[in-house]
Amino acid sequence: MSKKKKIEPLVGEPLLKKVKELENLSKEDKAKACGYYTVTKNGVERVNMMKFLNALIDAEGIQLDGKQNGSGRGGRSASYRISVQSNGNLLIGAAYTKQMDLKPGDEFEISLGRKHIHLRQIDRETAEV
Repeated sequence: MSKKKKIEPLVGEPLLKKVKELENLSKEDKAKACGYYTVTKNGVERVNMMKFLNALIDAEGIQLDGKQNGSGRGGRSASYRISVQSNGNLLIGAAYTKQMDLKPGDEFEISLGRKHIHLRQIDRETAEV
């Protein structure tokens, strides 16, 4: 029984060239041909379109964030989703506070809606007047 060897996903210029070569294929077929798929336990191939599209955006050099990560370190990117922790707290991660250029001690007013929470930053100068 021969196993099909999964190719390493293409990135950068090789990815762009391969996509241009495969211009007559569907998006899913292009993603699969470029290595953006996984094989499930049942042998079903699943195309990972999100990783493929993100790799294309990176290969084109398009900056969607608007800010460069100056630290040069990798890490998790902001998913804009959080979960309630077992102690009932909501933790807003460093990715969000860095993106908003927040400093220790910055204060917020919390307003609760039916299915949402709004945080409004309190300006220190107006709060002390």
